[in-house]
Amino acid sequence: MSLATTYCRASVGIEAPLVTVEVHLANGLPAFTIVGLPEKAVQESRDRVRSALINSGYEFPARRITVNLAPADLPKEGGRFDLPIAIGILTASGQIPAEALQDCEFFGELNLSGDVRPVTGVLPATLAARQTGHRLFIPRANLEEASLAENIELYPVEHLLQLSNHLCGQNVISPQRAVLSTTEDRTSIPDLADVRGQAQAKRALIIAAAGNHNLLFSGPPGSGKSMLAARLPGILPPMTDEQALEHAMIHSISGQPFEPARWKQRQMRAPHHTASAVALVGGGSNPRPGEISLAHHNILFLDEVAEFPRAVLDVLREPLETGYINISRASRSARFPARFQLVAAMNPCPCGHLGDPLRACRCTAEQVARYQGRISGPLLDRIDIQVQVPAQPAEAILSPSGKETSSARVREQVTQAHERQLRRQGCSNAHLQNSALEEHCKLNEASRALLMQAMNKLGLSARAYHRILRVARTIADLEGMDNLQLPHVTEAIGYRRMDKAR
Repeated sequence: MSLATTYCRASVGIEAPLVTVEVHLANGLPAFTIVGLPEKAVQESRDRVRSALINSGYEFPARRITVNLAPADLPKEGGRFDLPIAIGILTASGQIPAEALQDCEFFGELNLSGDVRPVTGVLPATLAARQTGHRLFIPRANLEEASLAENIELYPVEHLLQLSNHLCGQNVISPQRAVLSTTEDRTSIPDLADVRGQAQAKRALIIAAAGNHNLLFSGPPGSGKSMLAARLPGILPPMTDEQALEHAMIHSISGQPFEPARWKQRQMRAPHHTASAVALVGGGSNPRPGEISLAHHNILFLDEVAEFPRAVLDVLREPLETGYINISRASRSARFPARFQLVAAMNPCPCGHLGDPLRACRCTAEQVARYQGRISGPLLDRIDIQVQVPAQPAEAILSPSGKETSSARVREQVTQAHERQLRRQGCSNAHLQNSALEEHCKLNEASRALLMQAMNKLGLSARAYHRILRVARTIADLEGMDNLQLPHVTEAIGYRRMDKAR
C-alpha cells in the first residue's frame, strides 16, 4: 500500500482541531515534501523523521514521499507531527499494518535516534480526542498532564521502535494513567499571620478573597503591600476541578511545565512593570496567551502598578469586564479565557511618602497628580476595593503575630462565604450581572440614601455603583447575613476613596 492516513491535532488557541496526516509514496526521484501550510519546525521534521527511522532500524523508502496535513488552510506548527508522519511512512511502505491505525491519534517530536520527546498542548488535544473516542499515543513525559482528562485510553511512548512494535502486535503497550495528587501543598505559601498590624488592609484582603474582587493597595514603601498580596493565594477557596482543568489547558498550550503537585493550587502571576501590552494580554504572529490568561481563575499581581506605562495598563480594561481576550492578526485570530483577579500595589506619589507621618513628602501637587494619573479613571473604576496601607509604628511591627488572622483560619471563613454565594447565585459576587445583581443586592431606604449621597459627592460612575453593591454583598456573606444592611454599604463605600472625580 503506497497511501496511509494517520491523525494528529493542531493548536489554535485552547482548541485542538483534528489534522489528517496523509502519506503517499510514488515512483520517481527520491524526495520528501510536506504540504498543508506547515511552518518551519514542521518542514524540518523531514530530516528528523528520516534519521529517526534509519537509526531505529527501519528502511527509509527511496521514493517520492508526499505528506499532506489536512485541512490545508489550517496553520501547522511545532514538532508534534513528527510521530504521525513517521508512522504514516512506515504504514505506506508496508512495514506497519494499516488496520492497526484505526481510531488512533499520535503526538510526539522525534529526535534523531528515534526517542519521543514531549510537546506542548497535549491536554487540549487529549480532551478533544476524548470526544471522538480515539485512542491517544503520546510521549511518556506528557502522561501526567494528559491524565487530567478522564475516560480516554492513553498510551505512553518512549521510542519510535516501541510504538511500531506495538502496532505490529509485538510487545503491546498497555494503556496507562498517572496518579495525581488531589491535596494542595500549602507549606510554601506565606501565612497571613506574619503581617503585623494593618487591620484595615487585612480586612480588605479577606473581602477580596471571599468575593473574588479586584484590589488596589496604596501606601509608602515598606508598609506591607506586597507582603499582603503574597498571602492572598493562601486564603482563597480552592479551585474546582473544572477551573483547574481550564487553567492547566492554558499552561499546556503556552509550554509551561506541568507540576502535578500544584495543578489545583491557586497561583499568582507577577509580571515586572517593564512588561509590554503583548506580554500581558498575549499576541504574536501565532497568538499565544499572555499573563492575564496564565492567571485564569488565579491572581494577577501588578506591583508598582503606577510604573507600568498607561497604555499597557489600559489593555486590561476589556478582559476585566468580559473574562476573555480576543487576539486578531492578519493571518489568524484566537480567543483565550482571562477570568483573573487583579491585585495591584502602588506608592501614593513619586517619592512614596505622601501622607507618611514618619517621613516628609518632597513631591509637588502636580507631580502627585501626574503620578496617580498613570492609572486611568476607567481602569480604577474596575477595581472594586481601593485601600490605603499606611506605614506602621514600631509598636505594631514588634507586636506578636495574631493567630486569629492565620491563613488557615481565614481561609475557612472565606470558603464559607464563597460557598454561600455559589448556593445562592452560582457565581462569585464579583461576577454578578444585571438582574442577578438587583435581585441579590437589594438596598433598604437608609442604604440607598447613603449610596446616592456618596455617588454625588465622589462623582462615582454607574460601574462603581455596581461594584459597591457587589462588595457590600460579600461583606454581608462574610457575616452570614441574607440582606444588605447600612454597615455593609458604608464599609463598601469606604473602599472607593480613590474614586473621587479626577
